[in-house]
Amino acid sequence: MKSWVVGNWKLNPASASAVQALVDDLVDGVDAQSNTLQNCHIMVAPSLLHLSQVEDTLRTKSAAIDLACQDVSALSAQSGAYTGDVSAEQLQDLGVQWAIIGHSERRQYYNEDNDTLLKKMSHSADQGLGVILCIGESEADFEAGNTTQVLADQLTVIADFLKQSEAADADYIANKLIIAYEPVWAIGTGKVPSVEEVTEVHKFIRERLQSFEATLAKTPVLYGGSVKPENAQDFAASEQINGVLVGGAALKADSFLDIAKAFSKQLSK
Repeated sequence: MKSWVVGNWKLNPASASAVQALVDDLVDGVDAQSNTLQNCHIMVAPSLLHLSQVEDTLRTKSAAIDLACQDVSALSAQSGAYTGDVSAEQLQDLGVQWAIIGHSERRQYYNEDNDTLLKKMSHSADQGLGVILCIGESEADFEAGNTTQVLADQLTVIADFLKQSEAADADYIANKLIIAYEPVWAIGTGKVPSVEEVTEVHKFIRERLQSFEATLAKTPVLYGGSVKPENAQDFAASEQINGVLVGGAALKADSFLDIAKAFSKQLSK
């Protein structure tokens, strides 16, 4: 299984020119180091405003980089009177392959819950748009020893999706689902759990997924939270960690590609 290295740019960069400089540097870097990165899927998630600009560059330069949106509508898979939303159909039409759902910032600022995420997943599946489902516990839950309980609750959206979906969607969820474990207390804080701690959590996630559907044993499970070139190799060494969701370090092409190289190199051993 190839590793996944996903850059979540969040509300960055601020200008179109800065976005262009970043995506140009990424494309040039991936092209120049294609042999080194052959064991790694690379993906970026720009802000909604810059999706078209980034897609145009990736398509024109034929870079081996997937494109994701940072969100997708829970209200419609296609179109409708939903001001400010963007649908899975619209994203697919633009050339976007994936959508991030359930990020802790969306859960915190927009009160997104499992019911909302189930709708987003269902609409994405209707259009064949892959989803990266983010899960993670707060610092209070971590310190109280409630990590697995919180994650189990957040993962029920997968079980609910399988219950309501047709048989055809089993193939979708086997190939178009990625889980990203991001402990909320580690995102952008510089606090980083040990590789051993993350490995144990990933084992739990995988076992939980398998309890829903045997084919989910192969679902990529990524880690996110203060990932940087200095610790990427340590995370890459764990067989349970199938890649990373990167925040701040994804805004510098060299740093992001160094992280990707760490995961690609580990798989080549």
